[in-house]
Amino acid sequence: MAKFRDTKTLQKFAAVHASIHNHFNLDRHLTRRDDFKKNRSAALAEWRELAA
Repeated sequence: MAKFRDTKTLQKFAAVHASIHNHFNLDRHLTRRDDFKKNRSAALAEWRELAA
């Protein structure tokens, strides 16, 4: 994440990456909803930590 000098660029990358990842996230149906929500929350927290 060091290559992103501007937070706006990081946010743009994160939005595009999330959009593509969600589009091709084929194993969503293999996990329980609770597990999926935990993993999603952990990923969001990690992104926020990297952006801070």
